[in-house]
Amino acid sequence: MQGESQADWGELKHELDAWGEEARLATFWWRDDDATDATKELEVLLGVSADLDIPISIAVIPRPATDTLAQRLNGRQRIGVLQHGFDHVNHAPPDEKKSEYGAHRPVERMLAELAAGRSALRPFTACLDVLTPPWNRIDATLLPRLPGHGYSAVSTFGPRPMPSPTPGLRQVNTHVDPVNWRGHREFLGVRTVLARLVEHLSARRRKAVDPDEPTGLLTHHWIHDAETWRFIERLCERTRDHPAARWMHAREVFVS
Repeated sequence: MQGESQADWGELKHELDAWGEEARLATFWWRDDDATDATKELEVLLGVSADLDIPISIAVIPRPATDTLAQRLNGRQRIGVLQHGFDHVNHAPPDEKKSEYGAHRPVERMLAELAAGRSALRPFTACLDVLTPPWNRIDATLLPRLPGHGYSAVSTFGPRPMPSPTPGLRQVNTHVDPVNWRGHREFLGVRTVLARLVEHLSARRRKAVDPDEPTGLLTHHWIHDAETWRFIERLCERTRDHPAARWMHAREVFVS
């Protein structure tokens, strides 16, 4: 990768070594958002997963999801499927951050929509009862209603304040996104992304955040360029081969 040096990865190794010295295991999980069809970009994602033997939790948008996508994902042992809202449409006013499930519509209407999304994902045999709201935002009034509508977990972004935001609902978030969303969706850069990753790992080890929440990588396969993919591959390689690191399957993250 252009401009990359071994020093860029030194802090990650140092942090993982610290976990090992404490006889602890640094857990990771990978969530990829916005899947709708079996595209060439999806094939890159699946190829990385297969080549490096890294499990992926794929967040599928129910309304536009195709049968072709279900057929492509079904039967793959390293894949878990999560529900990514309903149709990934913003309902927030122009002066607020984008949200499909914010405080902008009646709760009952949103719950009915989510139920329709759950039904649409029935062809996906690896689908779990996990909601990943688009833009990682969901109104707090919805959370207590989710267990009664079949959901066992929710996933957004950032260190979780608690493992269970409401009785019967687990929360496991992602923490590191390699895309510069404030720019032109380019790669943020090795040093920046690794610094954020190490920051969360270190905070977990020091118990400044929940130490039991696995560090989550958030990707969006449909927009990644070659540089982003190369970074993801290197990250997977270096963590996979470290004795104090382990990547978790969706079933471990949300069910165990």
